[in-house]
Amino acid sequence: MQNATTKRCSFCVGDPLYEAYHDNEWGVPEIDDQKLFESLVLETFQAGLNWLTILRKREAFRAAFDQFDVEKVAAYDDEKISSLLNDTGIIRNRSKIKATITNAKAFQNIQRTHGSFACYLWSFTDGRIIHNSPRTLDELPSQTPLSEKLSKDLKKQGFSFTGPVVIYAFLQANGVVNDHAVDCHSYAVRSKVETVVI
Repeated sequence: MQNATTKRCSFCVGDPLYEAYHDNEWGVPEIDDQKLFESLVLETFQAGLNWLTILRKREAFRAAFDQFDVEKVAAYDDEKISSLLNDTGIIRNRSKIKATITNAKAFQNIQRTHGSFACYLWSFTDGRIIHNSPRTLDELPSQTPLSEKLSKDLKKQGFSFTGPVVIYAFLQANGVVNDHAVDCHSYAVRSKVETVVI
């Protein structure tokens, strides 16, 4: 639990839900496939929107999408799509809902060919965490050669709504990239970890 004077990245300051997400999740290296699938789905829904909007709806998304069970999502039919389009707790965007089902199937294919989605994801950095040292978040790019490379490969694998900007946010969220500001209390913690073991 952080006290009121704790220094955090500026994007989350002032909202307890956002601060908790920042402190406990954002930038933590993730190797759990279900959590990675959830993150990927939520990042695709976030495209064009504010992340806090998605964060406030996350529990509703979890309920609507069967706790992001990739096998169940991959099997969604037209009846389920209609149900999701009538769910006021989530972002009701037909294209993104259909993309989520398509992406679940592509996600499963990657699991079959690579052993896990985590193995696939971390292979792009050979298991290394990329540590940046931004003084402010204004210094951070919206996309990088890594996010472009991963986005391009995901598209080849059949994913949609996974452009390089969305994918860079996904890489940040799941700790492949450590983009905490250098004066943020989480920066030193995250910087101690150099690699992941899957």
